[in-house]
Amino acid sequence: MKKISVVLYVILFAAVAVLFVLHFTAKNGNRPAETVNIPKPAGSIAYVNIDTVLKYFDMAADLRSSFLDKQKNASAELNSKGEAYQKGVNDYQDKVNKGLITRNTAAQMEQALLQQQQELVSLRDKLQQDLMDESNVSNRQVLDYITRFFEENKSQYKYQYILGKSFGGQVLYSDTGLDITREVLAALNQKYASEKKK
Repeated sequence: MKKISVVLYVILFAAVAVLFVLHFTAKNGNRPAETVNIPKPAGSIAYVNIDTVLKYFDMAADLRSSFLDKQKNASAELNSKGEAYQKGVNDYQDKVNKGLITRNTAAQMEQALLQQQQELVSLRDKLQQDLMDESNVSNRQVLDYITRFFEENKSQYKYQYILGKSFGGQVLYSDTGLDITREVLAALNQKYASEKKK
């Protein structure tokens, strides 16, 4: 037990000594690597705010409008089938309460209503999945359009990297001087409008 305590004290002393030496040599002599200013090539990085593009890009608005139409149709279909199911439930309860059907008929009606309820839940899940897929595809189409736009206009946008910034995304901070969203958005809308006329 004493040997372990002595070994721990020796290790602790050595660690403190190493930290002491590193602390004072970094201040007096060499600076740490992260404080060295390395000049960045002018115009090597820029970014586009994707949230702004999705909000104001005409193509995204058209896709969003189409998505909302599909969402309304899905909601109408689900509501219609839900109302039919509720009407069947009300009819069943009314007949059972008034004693207008036999137990065997009541059991058959219950089974049919249960089947209808399961179909309604399956339809709801399918419509939700379809709408989620539609939304994801629309977003990917917009991002693909932007990527192709930059590839086609390499000579105009002479950056090594153009990042896509969005809330909750990978880029947590960026200098607003690197933001090219406005000019890119104007060019995207102009290109999209000219293609839409064709």
